Amino acid sequence: MNSPLPHALHALTPNVHAWLPDGHATWGMANCVAVTGRSAGSGAVLLVDTPYTAGMTRHLKQLLDGLGAQADAGSGNGDGNAPGPGIRTVVNTHGNGDHSYGNGLFPGAEIIATEANGEHLCAEPAPAELAGLIAGSDPGTALGAYMRRHFGRYGDFGGVRAVHPDRTFSGELELDADGVAVRLVEVGPAHTAGDLIVHLPEEGVVCAGDVVFNEDHPVHWAGPLESVHRACLAILDCDPRVVVPGHGPVMTPAEVRRYADYLLDLRTAIHRGHQAGRPLPVLAGELIAADPYPAWGLTERMAILAAVEYRALDGETGRPDLVRLVGMAAEFAHRREAAVDGAAAGSVPAGTGG
Repeated sequence: MNSPLPHALHALTPNVHAWLPDGHATWGMANCVAVTGRSAGSGAVLLVDTPYTAGMTRHLKQLLDGLGAQADAGSGNGDGNAPGPGIRTVVNTHGNGDHSYGNGLFPGAEIIATEANGEHLCAEPAPAELAGLIAGSDPGTALGAYMRRHFGRYGDFGGVRAVHPDRTFSGELELDADGVAVRLVEVGPAHTAGDLIVHLPEEGVVCAGDVVFNEDHPVHWAGPLESVHRACLAILDCDPRVVVPGHGPVMTPAEVRRYADYLLDLRTAIHRGHQAGRPLPVLAGELIAADPYPAWGLTERMAILAAVEYRALDGETGRPDLVRLVGMAAEFAHRREAAVDGAAAGSVPAGTGG
């Protein structure tokens, strides 16, 4: 694993703790949020999203057990070493594996997602399928090299299996996490067909899932971008103090608004290109070259955003081929790397060799 996992949970409020892996310019390092109950000695009782692999999930579980031990010690009901009652509820903001593959490592927990989430689960590769894609990819191709660089770091995905929700809903659902009010709001289709956000009104926190990315270019599989923008507005309508994106550091509402504006600017550029008859690969290359946020990672994802928006504009309603979309992004990443390598080779001073 090239990116370090956090050694502690980040306290957003006394009852809300965020797990924020260092995932800049990577795929798969998703944020999770734990809610602790208000009862004496209660530890983490609700978890928003689960990690990508068994190892990552076990690491998070150790940190969650620590929350239970702290609560136990603070209540005077133990020696501070025993874990709390454990996660009773897992909420999946959407069906991507980096937000749900760890579900099965929370036995006995009720897993909740939207009814529409099932549509994306049909397109999402299962852990064994993803492992096969990585192992069987040709590292000599753009897609093979990209898959191994970004997904090979996670091993073979052994120890996890896809565990689908056992409770679904449409619209809104209110929960009580041992005295903490939890509001689930369906906002998809946006990033996927079945996104939801988790609003903790008394805590001033919204867990956005992959409706929002921070410090990396986003990837959205369902769209269109207008729908993702609308989902961002739903987040802001909650009047949060802090927003936890699906990936990257926590955000202020002002930062979410800037991100939403970026989506609209990108939508405008894609629509203009489509109206002018620009072929998708040409337009995608132009968007990447004009990258307005060069400090963000994974610029090549703009090609996926353009492809998904073109699908909407062309009236395509079939299930998207996620691997093909990643392959298109990989081609642009390969070209960028080749250009950088070529420029570096051309800048070697005379007489120094190479």
